Amino acid sequence: MTDMVRVLIVDDQEPFRSAAKMVVELTDGFEVAGEAGSGEDGLRLVAELAPDLILMDIKMPGMDGLEATRRIVADDPSARVVVLSTYEAGEFQERAMEVGAIAFISKSDFGPDALERVWSSGS
Repeated sequence: MTDMVRVLIVDDQEPFRSAAKMVVELTDGFEVAGEAGSGEDGLRLVAELAPDLILMDIKMPGMDGLEATRRIVADDPSARVVVLSTYEAGEFQERAMEVGAIAFISKSDFGPDALERVWSSGS
């Protein structure tokens, strides 16, 4: 068996963090490394946990997901961040890619298949 993909979930809404955690746990080869409720906490946990993949919400109070992604990738250009949002792709997908995310997924489309797809396309 290969090593598990360690995932950090960063979202200010606990119900979505719980749903994302369930998706990660149901996806073969993936495990939750940690959870954060803000961009600031996400940055701290990225430094502490060195996750393989970061699931980042766009809209959060304080530091939003785009700024957190920009900082994570600036510190580690090999970091793999997937931006998630309740908003459809549109301009947010473009902005997510500009700050260094490997993918944008609408939260309504997020599931095990999407998780496996972005991991395999970004690795």
